[in-house]
Amino acid sequence: MSTHAGLRVVVTGATGNVGTSVVNALSEDPDVADVLGLARRRPEASLPGVRWEAVDLSREDSPGALDRHLADVDAVVHLAWRFQPTHDPVVTWRSNVLGSVRVFEAVARAGVPTLVHASSVGAYSPGPKDVPGVDEEWPTHGWPDAAYCREKSYLERVLDSFELRHPGVRVVRMRPGFLFKEQAASEQRRIFAGRYVPGALLRPDLLPFVPDLPGLRLQVLHTDDAARAYRAAVLTDVRGAFNLAAEPVLGPRELADLLDARVVRVPTAVVRTALSAAWRAHAVPASPRLFDAVLRLPVLDCARAHDLLGWQPSRSSQEALSAFLRGVRGGAGLDTPPLSGRQWG
Repeated sequence: MSTHAGLRVVVTGATGNVGTSVVNALSEDPDVADVLGLARRRPEASLPGVRWEAVDLSREDSPGALDRHLADVDAVVHLAWRFQPTHDPVVTWRSNVLGSVRVFEAVARAGVPTLVHASSVGAYSPGPKDVPGVDEEWPTHGWPDAAYCREKSYLERVLDSFELRHPGVRVVRMRPGFLFKEQAASEQRRIFAGRYVPGALLRPDLLPFVPDLPGLRLQVLHTDDAARAYRAAVLTDVRGAFNLAAEPVLGPRELADLLDARVVRVPTAVVRTALSAAWRAHAVPASPRLFDAVLRLPVLDCARAHDLLGWQPSRSSQEALSAFLRGVRGGAGLDTPPLSGRQWG
């Protein structure tokens, strides 16, 4: 770890699932003197040691605001990401890709020495599902039919070019698996199942089976554990990419045990057809193309994060997913616009 005290850190996307955990982790560290959280909508929430400002990265006039906020900053943690609308990928491209490019360019103009970027397992090309999995050298071409993967992969190429043009900036790319915590459950329910699906329906007794689909093997991590890795990336003199996930890998059997459900073999085409019909009818926001990508994601080897960041998750993948299910059923949330909860009766 760095011994430098008094670091000033800016976090974009600071009010979301990962952002709220990262600003908390940073604000609690004695080596960090100031944390500025940037978000599209300024929250009412007050966190000790954290200041808030509103910046919409999709706007063409956002570079001016970014330049003001990044002056004399030691590190930028770029987390801002928009998952919807999945029916209009131009909107997410403007926010996620063009917005990220604006952040990278502002980092270079301001001379910020460290940039930590939130990439994803979704940036990886399809790969093997066996443990220990692929390391950070695995190709990052994504699954091109899914907007999320396409955007994450494109930004990997942007950062390749950025690092060549700005070798003085220490660039770190975090590539986590699926991130869950109780307080973000309501937001994630809205993102993937839709705002009109009550969380109370996600009770084990109402989920009688888990489909046994080829390729259904998920790597899950508690968001607070991911935040500790982000903090380590800010404070440690490292570069490059880091895979982040907890053990064990969750397949149909592990998911069924967690939900006290049965495993039932279901043809992938049946699930995809049903999801596609629901998505076209705007009944669910999760795209069938993202479903295709999930079944092709490689299993990650996280040895590099363990070795160079000194990082180990404190919770298992089952504990992280259990926290999400508990939060969904209870309508958990936080006092920020993305994470506001709703208590279902």
